Amino acid sequence: MYQYVFGANILENLTTGMYQDSRVIYREYIQNACDQIDKAERDGLLLRSEGRIHIWLDPDRRIITIEDNATGIPASDFQKTLGNIADSDKKIGEDKGFRGIGRLCGLAYCRELVFTSTAKGETIISTMRCNAQKMRELIVANGKGEKHTASDVLHSINEFTTEDKSNPNDHWFKVELVGINDANTDLLDFAQIKEYLSFVAPVPYINTFIFRKEIHKHAEEIRYNIDEYDIKLNGEAVVKKYKTNFKTHAKGDDEIFSIEFKDIRDLDGNLLTWIWWGVSRFKAAINKDCQMRGLRLRKENIQIGDDDALQKLFKEDRGHHYFIGEVFAVAKDLIPNSQRDYFNENETRNRFERELKLYFNDELKSIYYGGSAINSAFDKIDIFVRKEAEFIVKEANGVFVDTAHREAELDEIKKAKSKAEEAKKEIEKKKQKADEKDNNVMGRLIERIETERTQKPHIIINVKPPEPDTTKDTKIPWRTDKLSNYSKKERKLISKIFGIIVKSTNKEIAETIIQKIEGELQNESKSVAH
Repeated sequence: MYQYVFGANILENLTTGMYQDSRVIYREYIQNACDQIDKAERDGLLLRSEGRIHIWLDPDRRIITIEDNATGIPASDFQKTLGNIADSDKKIGEDKGFRGIGRLCGLAYCRELVFTSTAKGETIISTMRCNAQKMRELIVANGKGEKHTASDVLHSINEFTTEDKSNPNDHWFKVELVGINDANTDLLDFAQIKEYLSFVAPVPYINTFIFRKEIHKHAEEIRYNIDEYDIKLNGEAVVKKYKTNFKTHAKGDDEIFSIEFKDIRDLDGNLLTWIWWGVSRFKAAINKDCQMRGLRLRKENIQIGDDDALQKLFKEDRGHHYFIGEVFAVAKDLIPNSQRDYFNENETRNRFERELKLYFNDELKSIYYGGSAINSAFDKIDIFVRKEAEFIVKEANGVFVDTAHREAELDEIKKAKSKAEEAKKEIEKKKQKADEKDNNVMGRLIERIETERTQKPHIIINVKPPEPDTTKDTKIPWRTDKLSNYSKKERKLISKIFGIIVKSTNKEIAETIIQKIEGELQNESKSVAH
């Protein structure tokens, strides 16, 4: 029978060519550790929540260590389990990983990859050393005509050894990436890696995130277990760093004040996916530097792809960036692809996408559009109130240079008033429409905005009008009235000049020019007096 040959380049496809982001090595090794912790719990080797995954970064020695206290690998299975490629005993839909290739990812980023393990009841520690640098050299040579099979390369780079251990009750597994490549120094950056893991790894929500209990409660109600593991980086716990406050792209700060859930089921009533997302004021799209931004796709609580994996399902790219939340893929047939950046194509994935597109582009779109419209309506009301208040202050302080200047500002107030009245009608329509729905997100959003407006002043007047002089007849004070050292004729000429300036440029520049002229005129009148 013909013996098929896998060339050395297959190893490049499974290592240096597999991932675009070097940080995925953490996700792959954590995923493997989680599977073994699950098995250890099923076998009674660990109690629930006793599993541990520890990651150690040593920038000085350029070493990364990832270890767990799960089942370990028995000495009799060690070489077969780690030496064979894509020959895993794991099952699709039950285990987080199942292809048997993820452990190879570290070969692309270090000089030597070392696996060490022991199982309970044994007195042997097994070690596999992989010369990653030699592997890359052989792959390059293969491309230049020095042919090698994948088997040739593996036999050349892999070395298996054993040593005795003192405590037969020990059970663990350890991966070491020794001699991290200069080009991959970012893998040793503690802050960067912790930030990455805080949203990619299957870890608990940070205890300051006030909606974590509500999320878990909903998961329990739909009989879904959110897999969470004790993962530490250099001794510090890794957690999902969700919080309620964030910055928008153009409208300042915003805040999640409640959360919503959506369960999506297949035709047989089986849970396909479920979602939680934060309800905010939806002032504007969330800043791109906000780590929480977007609806993150997860399977077994491990992130699929990057933060924008689901953006393609929104008709508008910006739609995805109005939300913070998670989409938990549940169906067994939603199978992560080899890069784990999305799912394999099948009918379940097609239905998953159809359902999400419908939800995203109908319900969620109406919410962020409605939220934007409501915020705009309240802004129009605020603009009118502010303009009216500013006019009173300006008139009381003699800011207007002439009648035309005053009438122009009054005209602006009339226009702002008209817009404010239309805005009030729009808000009332939104309220009535929201009351007709069972799930009244828009109603709560309007109520939230109204509550915030009553709790803090939203109109800021920096200058108070002077107290009126009741002994004199009330008349409109003009700007040139302050120049009392000049004659009436001179003030009239100055008023005309000020009027020309106001008509010729915008308010800010006009005010600056007029203030400078006033300063010079006042200084000149003082010098003449002396």
